[in-house]
Amino acid sequence: MAVKNVTLAEEHLHDHFPGFPVMPPSLMIEGMAQTAGILVGEARGFRENVILAKIRTAKFDDYAVPGDQLRYEATLETVDDLAATTSGVVLKNGSRIGTVDLIFSHIGPSAAAVGLPDHNFVFTDQFMRLLRTTKDPCSLTRSEADGV
Repeated sequence: MAVKNVTLAEEHLHDHFPGFPVMPPSLMIEGMAQTAGILVGEARGFRENVILAKIRTAKFDDYAVPGDQLRYEATLETVDDLAATTSGVVLKNGSRIGTVDLIFSHIGPSAAAVGLPDHNFVFTDQFMRLLRTTKDPCSLTRSEADGV
């Protein structure tokens, strides 16, 4: 689960519909992809890059405006050595406004995909430190907390 507070401080809201700022559905899909991608990564021990492969479905019945709070709830449906599927619900201020179902690919160093680095560029050391702070802020050493 992840939470997103929609505010007028976000530049994309000023340009989407001038005079009527709304959160674009494409960014709500992106929020779900990030949430579900972390869930998939955790299921695989963060050993591989998790890459969005396909949006199976994305349906929205309402929009979000500044002042609204979005909550992304992702569920892992299937996971194997090559891919994972997730289903997700987007809630606005506690009420369901959409669903987003996704497919992810896992790409590890042994995959040697053309053009991709051979290291984990999704779940970097910096990301893993940040993730640890959300789980247990006291788990970091002083140098990690200072970003050293």
